[in-house]
Amino acid sequence: MKTNRILPSAFAALLAATALFAANENSGGTGAVENFMVAAAEGGMLEVRLGEIAQKKGAKQDVKEFGAMMVADHGKAGEDLKAVAAKLDVKLPADLDAKHKAIVDKLDRLSGSAFDKAYLDEMLKAHMKDASAFEDASKTAKDPDVKAFAQRTLPVVQAHLAKVKAMAKNG
Repeated sequence: MKTNRILPSAFAALLAATALFAANENSGGTGAVENFMVAAAEGGMLEVRLGEIAQKKGAKQDVKEFGAMMVADHGKAGEDLKAVAAKLDVKLPADLDAKHKAIVDKLDRLSGSAFDKAYLDEMLKAHMKDASAFEDASKTAKDPDVKAFAQRTLPVVQAHLAKVKAMAKNG
């Protein structure tokens, strides 16, 4: 199976991070960096888990390959994020929170074309939010290491978004 190699991916499911990051950064809050990093870690764990499921339950080969790309890219990005977190003494979660576990459970109950549709819908929604969150962080993060992490991952998020849009469009 040949897949395009993409730099370490940013994380999906940053719905809350976008709002928290913007609110805290704009108000000068000290928790913005930690909120962004924690949400990124949670989203990354979700992407890996859903990618593993996609490889097993996807009906279409491109869905399986996209899942494999998510596992590889988010695994690498997770290591990158851990290094930044360690430098800043930020504690990242070790497991998914309840919201993300519910998404995994929902998708894990599906299979075949129903799984493919739900997975692509989730990936499209998540990557649209991710692109916004990482773009904001790449421009406005006060910590230079977090800003650099966001700048490194933003092009990958945008590439994932473009790929999932094309896959969803082609049904």
